Amino acid sequence: MKKNIEQCLKLCNGQIGQVFPKIASSGLRTLDLSNTNTRLSSEIVLNTLQFSKEIDSLLDGKVGIGGFLERRSLYQRSSMYQGDEPRCVHLGVDVWAAAHTPVHVPWAGKIHSFQDNEGFGDYGPTIILEHTIKGMTFYSLYGHLSRHSLNNLKVGQTVEKNQIVSELGDFPDNGNWPPHLHFQVMTDLLGNVGDFPGVVTLAEQDFYETICIDPLLLLTFK
Repeated sequence: MKKNIEQCLKLCNGQIGQVFPKIASSGLRTLDLSNTNTRLSSEIVLNTLQFSKEIDSLLDGKVGIGGFLERRSLYQRSSMYQGDEPRCVHLGVDVWAAAHTPVHVPWAGKIHSFQDNEGFGDYGPTIILEHTIKGMTFYSLYGHLSRHSLNNLKVGQTVEKNQIVSELGDFPDNGNWPPHLHFQVMTDLLGNVGDFPGVVTLAEQDFYETICIDPLLLLTFK
């Protein structure tokens, strides 16, 4: 299923809308938040304001992007990722941009579910869309949104390609993160509603790779 959907998305690349139509590829900067980034000390990432200032410094006026399957120790800032086997593998792509930046729909579909995943380090307001391509179903997740984004939504509500579906949130509403979108694409929600793991353990990585599609197949820029 995953390979078939990926192939269809590649073939339909020219028909995919842009999640951020006002952001050009020339304005993007790959942002490395992996364990090799020595600038992100535990003291910095624990303080969201300092963390945000450090992200701004790294971006130097550009929009940041990256993170698919990246291994990140910074999640240890939150107890929800800690444990004997810590969660550290990032399953989505992050786009680091200003709070309240509009988020558009890249492929027509409907609202599967939404909720405010409160808690330090969680998604905050989250929307999951359900899409169909060539008779196959897949899902896209939008995390770290503004609380305003969840107003007036209905499960099953139709969304059109290029429609504004939400906006980026600011901390603390967005789970206490520097403003960014966590964008993730899956073939199976595993029964989850309004939520889905965005970070998993090393032991879980192989399984989740079987259902998580490379988000850059649906996240295009001019």
